[in-house]
Amino acid sequence: MSFVNTLKQWDEAVACFERGNSAAALGTFLDIQEKNSKIFFNIGCLHLINKNLDAAEKAFDGSIGKDEHLAVAFFQRALTFYKKERYEESFADFQHAFRELRGNQLIDYKPLGLRYKLYACEVLHNMAQAHAQLGQWGKAKETLLTALNLRTEGKLSHIDRGLECILKQKLFEPVEVPAKVLFKPNKHYVAELEKKDYLGKAKVVSSIVFQDEFSGFAPLQPQVEEVPTRPKVPEVLRALEEGEPHTVLFEFVPETSDELAVVPGNIVFVLNNGADNWASVIFNERRGLVPYNFLERLEITLSSKQDQDGTDKDDSPTPPRREPPTRPQRKSALAAENQSIGDTETESCQIEESNESSLCVVKVHFTYTIAICMVPGLPYTTILEKISNKLGLPAMAITLSYAHIDSGKIVIDEDTRMEDVWSGVHNGRLTLWCELKEGMSEQLQSQTHLMALHSYESSTPEDLEFHQGDTILLLSKVNEDWFEGQCNGKIGIFPASFVEEVPMKDK
Repeated sequence: MSFVNTLKQWDEAVACFERGNSAAALGTFLDIQEKNSKIFFNIGCLHLINKNLDAAEKAFDGSIGKDEHLAVAFFQRALTFYKKERYEESFADFQHAFRELRGNQLIDYKPLGLRYKLYACEVLHNMAQAHAQLGQWGKAKETLLTALNLRTEGKLSHIDRGLECILKQKLFEPVEVPAKVLFKPNKHYVAELEKKDYLGKAKVVSSIVFQDEFSGFAPLQPQVEEVPTRPKVPEVLRALEEGEPHTVLFEFVPETSDELAVVPGNIVFVLNNGADNWASVIFNERRGLVPYNFLERLEITLSSKQDQDGTDKDDSPTPPRREPPTRPQRKSALAAENQSIGDTETESCQIEESNESSLCVVKVHFTYTIAICMVPGLPYTTILEKISNKLGLPAMAITLSYAHIDSGKIVIDEDTRMEDVWSGVHNGRLTLWCELKEGMSEQLQSQTHLMALHSYESSTPEDLEFHQGDTILLLSKVNEDWFEGQCNGKIGIFPASFVEEVPMKDK
């Protein structure tokens, strides 16, 4: 039988199995004359589903005979021996499967067509079960401890349960390959089984020629007179549509990410000139801010760029004739001035120029000083929420106060008239004080913090994802293996083996 016929029958048998017709799939597999190790493996799995252990053993013998390094075939034959209560032979095959892993923690058979991962810790788990069936409880415990060290995923809890059973000298269930997985043929080979017509039959679909029956790759085209090409719009005119041209007089070095670096002689196009002497410009298809007093308006015409025969003139700019002006102050830089005080992660006040005048910078004195941009007139609850989030403290744990001209510091609460608080805004700034409530310091210190020893990626919505070195606040212990905690503003569960408690002196 040719390889093509084998491939067709293999694909047909897998399709029957996926439709739920295991009997037809087994019959098709058995009809294949030239069976490889994967087909023998599939036959053995189908016999295991039908609980025909003798036929399954024979099929796995054929699979191992075709490929003596197929670890999953040794694993399945070991399970067959285990179900036939031939525990010594079962242990030998589990041991052989572990050797074929060759020191790897797992083998992913997906590239070979089998959606299954064989883990070294699962093989050792079943080896320990074979030891237990033989009454060798000490060896079973030693094997499971080795499996525990090779565990690669936090949710392989059956190893922990197996260890508990071994300590109580109780038997437990072995790990088995899922019944619905079979080796599939290479999908690229299967796709090549169908014949393809790469050229097809030519057919006239539409033509501008009356009664055209031409069936080539393009219809006949009528002869037309030469049409002059449309002249290309000069690059200067296209740039003029975007803004007003200006010449850069002095070199400007940006200090923030929204500013643009330019040097004398550059031509920029001004889109908007703000009241604070800063201009929004385009240069080399990039948009940014440049001081307007560093620029000079430029009158550009087509004749100034080209002479009569179309050649470019040398319009080299003259060097600057005076010292560069001072850098104008930006209204949006108020928050940047306060960012250097205390907290280096102060919120950025990057807003539109039309809204800048409606914001003020609120300075909050705590054990360190922070600055937050707020809209004047916000209610007490909103201010408290913003400050507590910035400090990383519960809102119920802090008390705010402000300075009154006549009464000194006054505590802010829900009954405070916020008009009195916001009346203290001066030059766009407001100063507040923050303190921990009595007894909250000890309560916060009593919370348990954990340090992430390894990174953990969430696989379900209820998992908590974190990276190595992150600090996690322990909320509760779900069980011995799983904790619930909070990290980076998110709450979820995570394996207890991935973290360790932070000592009190490090909190």
